[in-house]
Amino acid sequence: MSELSVKHLLGIKYLTKKDIELIFETADQFKEVINRPIKKVPSLRDITIANLFFENSTRTKLSFELAEKRLSADVINFSASQSSVKKGETLIDTVNNILSMKVDMVVMRHPNPGAGIFLSHHVKASIINAGDGAHEHPTQALLDSYSIRERLGSVKGKNVVIVGDILHSRVALSNIYALQLQGANVMVCGPKTLLPKYIKDLGVKVETNLRKALEWCDVANMLRVQNERMDISYFPTTREYTQQFGVNKELLDSLKKDIIIMHPGPINRGVEITSDVADSKQAIILDQVENGVAVRMAVIYLLASKIKQ
Repeated sequence: MSELSVKHLLGIKYLTKKDIELIFETADQFKEVINRPIKKVPSLRDITIANLFFENSTRTKLSFELAEKRLSADVINFSASQSSVKKGETLIDTVNNILSMKVDMVVMRHPNPGAGIFLSHHVKASIINAGDGAHEHPTQALLDSYSIRERLGSVKGKNVVIVGDILHSRVALSNIYALQLQGANVMVCGPKTLLPKYIKDLGVKVETNLRKALEWCDVANMLRVQNERMDISYFPTTREYTQQFGVNKELLDSLKKDIIIMHPGPINRGVEITSDVADSKQAIILDQVENGVAVRMAVIYLLASKIKQ
């Protein structure tokens, strides 16, 4: 059996094209499993996984926990808001305390970029980055690419535009890396204030006109505006943002082709996309959620098989 080239999943930038193909092939098998009447496999009965969330999360946390339980792993959940972190404990102390309980793998979301990388240098367990600040969110990018592959047959050669708050988005960076690795053409679109200064250095096209971006693309990945990461005002009002960068059904229907609409969630309905777009046939938002479980099962399974060796 093939194996991943990495011991941890810290970011897409550490993966090879072969790694992504292996994750997707494994996810195909798990997708079949989670659609059976009995949705469980005994693959990881002897593995213990700790979910460490130092930042709020609904979908990602549920998706990881479900993936772990579908693989029959033992799961412990840790939420920073109810923990000793509040009492001043450091990240390494927190994790070492958990690891002394003999945990094999850690899924971590943290507000600081590079937290997972830092941790991987100090602990023996396998680390999966579930989002580190505005840096990377690798499993989200993998499930996004997997969903495009499922709908369009492949990612190679497709035109994908990422729309919205690129500056604060870990989803955007991971997606750019993953899409380029698979041979897609990537564009970012949003207000100039929400586009990082050196974004062109990543080899992506930049567009500030939403209609032009949508006419160019096969797939539009709509990001929400991350108000919780903003310390200053980046655009005048939400209403003005929506007028320029929100997708509604009228705009979608006026394009000469059908494009696919994606969203990593949570959706601000009526801001980046309207309800009739979110619930339309062109949106694959709920497919992304379903695929998220299969892709995370694949990542956990492949990393765990390296531990077992």
